[in-house]
Parts: sequence; C-alpha cells; structure tokens
Amino acid sequence: MADGTFAALLLLGGLFDMTSNHCGTENGCLGRSDVTPRFSISGGQIIERQASVANEIYVRYDLGHRNGPFGHAIGFSLGENGEAWIGAGQTWKVDLGRTSPFYTELHAMVGLYEPGSGFDLGGPIEFRSGIEVGYENNAGWRYAISYDHRSNLEIYSNNPGVETVQARVSIPLR
Repeated sequence: MADGTFAALLLLGGLFDMTSNHCGTENGCLGRSDVTPRFSISGGQIIERQASVANEIYVRYDLGHRNGPFGHAIGFSLGENGEAWIGAGQTWKVDLGRTSPFYTELHAMVGLYEPGSGFDLGGPIEFRSGIEVGYENNAGWRYAISYDHRSNLEIYSNNPGVETVQARVSIPLR
C-alpha cells in the first residue's frame, strides 16, 4: 500500500463522501465549514525499504476548517540524521460507526525535503500520503497508529521512497 495508493483512496473516498453528504446542502459540495483545529505529534521509525531504519518525529497542524469533506493540514518532520520535510495538503476522516470513538484518516501532502546526512529521496519535492487508525476520547484527544509513504512520484529519475510507522497523539486546540 504505497506509491500514491493512500492519495488515490483519499481522492476517491472524499469525492464519494462529498457527493453523498455535502452536495445539495446549504454550503454546497466544497463549502467551507468550521472544525476543531488540532496539533499532532508523532514519533516512529522510517522502516527499511532502501533506507536504513531511522527515528523520526513529525508534527502536524490541522487547520480549523474544511471544504466539503476535505480538511487542510501542514506538517514538519525531522529524522535522526538531519532529514527534514515540510509540506501541506489535505486530510479525510471517516468515523468507524455513528457512535464509535474509532476512526481512520487519510492524508495527502506535498512538500520540500532536505536529506541532511540521511537518506536521499531523489529530489527536493516529495509527496507524503498515508493512513492513521485511532481512537478519539470524549475530550477530543486522538490516539493513533499511522503509516505513511514519501516519494517524488517519479518526477526525478531516482525515486526510492520511504515508509514511516508512528504512534500519534492529536490535541484539540479549542
């Protein structure tokens, strides 16, 4: 499940959600609505593919609005060998049942990457897409496990890509 699969799932699922639940409403298909802004922090490891296993910390801010079903986020990650990524993109959250505290969320983001003394991903423009599965308590705190993929979608001749597995905590800011 790498190489853009999560981004494609976000787009297809979000478009289905949009036509089923947002079009025909007062705000329209991509109408703006307020949501709780969030600050997330996660830590985990870049798992071996062509890269060596390495620790990484990732922070993300989910903005306080969405358009239709699509949320907006910015993120920054830093690896133990100086690898840094900063980017922005969309999220799509699905509750796993009407009254269930469990959810899944997909994200697709584009950003800039600096390899430091770590793994070279082939160029400075890198895409990050992934999935998290988690639990949201009554206070709005989310606890999740996430998996994501970073690569350049073959816009450069070298496109090794990396995957990251992380534990994430997301804190509501309102």
